[in-house]
Amino acid sequence: MRARMSDIARQAQVSEATVSRVINDRPGVSPETRQAVLTALDVLGYERPERLRKRSAGLVGLVVPELDNPIFPAFAQVIESTLAQHGFTPVLCTQSPGGVTEDEYVEMMLDRQVSGIVFVSSLSADTAADPSRYRRLIERPLPIVLVNGYAEAIEAPFVSCDDRLAGDMAVSHLVALGHRRIGMISGPNRFISTQRKLAGYRAAMEREIGAVGADDFVALTLFGVEGGEVAADRLLEQGVTGIVCASDLMALGAIRAARRRGLSVPRDVSVIGFDDSPLIAFTDPPLTTLRQPVSSMAVAAVRCLVDEINGHGATHSEYVFRPELVVRESTAVAPSRRSLPVA
Repeated sequence: MRARMSDIARQAQVSEATVSRVINDRPGVSPETRQAVLTALDVLGYERPERLRKRSAGLVGLVVPELDNPIFPAFAQVIESTLAQHGFTPVLCTQSPGGVTEDEYVEMMLDRQVSGIVFVSSLSADTAADPSRYRRLIERPLPIVLVNGYAEAIEAPFVSCDDRLAGDMAVSHLVALGHRRIGMISGPNRFISTQRKLAGYRAAMEREIGAVGADDFVALTLFGVEGGEVAADRLLEQGVTGIVCASDLMALGAIRAARRRGLSVPRDVSVIGFDDSPLIAFTDPPLTTLRQPVSSMAVAAVRCLVDEINGHGATHSEYVFRPELVVRESTAVAPSRRSLPVA
């Protein structure tokens, strides 16, 4: 599309002569005015002249498990925009059941000579997976950063939410509301996030109500709404009045299971999620959850990677970010046992 000088000048609120100087890359224009003209070009859908196009510092791979869980697109959006601000072009790789695997994506990116890779909740989070795949990348050497996927055997920067603290905070909130029969729903125990959340749950249960071990009310299942529903059904059968879930989607499944039994959330059963995914504040009821600081974690991950790429050598350790308890309407004061409807 050919740019009309008058349209660009009107959009940028400058003279046509100024637009001409910017387009022809001539001096005599302040950086603010130059940026206003370039922004006007972008807004109006015109292509920037070749000499004004920002050159990419290189490609950076971004591997996420899938896009069905809203928390992963949230991470991807911030990471992509932050990479772009540093001059890098992000290459988003999403996995799906039966689709391209993480290892296959890595091979594709190596063929394209990426400058580095950011992994979000990757196979490194699975203690049963082989960590040598990441060690081989480091030995190339290829800079990598792992978000929510800590593994002691990998010498790379990690950026994590404090899952142990999240489990502890959730139990403490329910205990403060008078709950004593508190259940925990999470994914398979081989995942480091599950192990850490369970550790926080058990520690809080022992500290707050003297429940040593507290495994009677733990239900491990598949991640997702369906897994949360099945696990919650088992816990409700045991008479729990509060349920801590390892993700917001699991929490939605728990609410579904409670309603199927004729129970009201939060009058009869309180439910807490984890993530604070986009739109979760608009569920019925609005979900109480532990919020991951997505923006802070994503920016930190990109800074670590850029430092590695530039040879500054980011510290090979885990940067742990504190979750925030967001109280909405899915938790309330514990009911007396007499008030619970019969399943």
